[in-house]
Amino acid sequence: MSRARFFVVRSIQTVFLLWVAFTGLFFFFRFMPGDFTNLMLAEGANPDAVAEFEERWGLNDPLYIQYWRYFMNILSGDAGMSIQYRRPVWDMVNTRIFNSFILIAPGITFAYLLGSIYGSIVGTKRGSKLEEFGILPLIFVGSFPAFVTSIILVIIFSSWLNLFPTSGMISPGRQAEFAQLEWYQRYLSLEFVWHFILPFTAVMFRYLYLPTMIMRTSIVEVMGQGFAFFHRITGISKRRQLAHLARHASLPVITVYPISMTRALGGLVLIEVVFNWPGIGNTLVNAVMVRDLPIIQFVFFLVAAYIILANFLVDIVYGIIDPRVSVGAEDA
Repeated sequence: MSRARFFVVRSIQTVFLLWVAFTGLFFFFRFMPGDFTNLMLAEGANPDAVAEFEERWGLNDPLYIQYWRYFMNILSGDAGMSIQYRRPVWDMVNTRIFNSFILIAPGITFAYLLGSIYGSIVGTKRGSKLEEFGILPLIFVGSFPAFVTSIILVIIFSSWLNLFPTSGMISPGRQAEFAQLEWYQRYLSLEFVWHFILPFTAVMFRYLYLPTMIMRTSIVEVMGQGFAFFHRITGISKRRQLAHLARHASLPVITVYPISMTRALGGLVLIEVVFNWPGIGNTLVNAVMVRDLPIIQFVFFLVAAYIILANFLVDIVYGIIDPRVSVGAEDA
């Protein structure tokens, strides 16, 4: 089909997937055993107070009424009210979304840049000691769960060497000072950078091995092509040869990069918990502990929407870059 029709079809599919994710999450959490009212009863709340609470929050209404009300609220930008904290859900998660983003995007981007450079060098050293032993540490670290790498970093650099703080984004003694500043100023301070280094390193180590292995394999394949042989016999410098090889071998790495960005939130939850980083993953864990359904449901929907929209954007970009994109038979 034509490129324009492909874009329209993918847009419709994306909207449909967002609706499916929203609907599935709504009913999934409604049918799960245990909710905030059960927690209230377990803590000794009066049954009359629980009944009043259910009435006030509309929990006694039929499910289809609850669904329609929540659906229309989401469309109007209202994610509901936190049961535990009595604050709008969006007010609680908007800053934490940004906190997670500034941890994911730089960490994964730097990992892919560093991994591409290192993989290019290793790929050109076929049969050398660097190829034999240079990849093993990355595979070893990359095979660890994210929280294990995070704990090791805390033990070494915080407990033993006392170089970096163990948790948080701002030291507890300076919270009041930064609360008086504009919201963005904390991210420009040395205090933030000091706390940022360890979780950033944990994210980078978690994703470093994948671009390294992909780039190494791609370099080996490209080295056997005709243009690489031509560059060798013309006598251009090793550095220029490596630059040409890396440019032609980088497409698989570029392909995997947005996929890693979409899947990063799963591993980020554990990293945020270890470092007590005030991001969306840590917020989700805290909400689960107190069964704060509005926050849990909205965060899960945000993660699902993030993955769906990211894959949609990747398809659109590929459709623009590659004119061969088609679904089914091609039109003129």
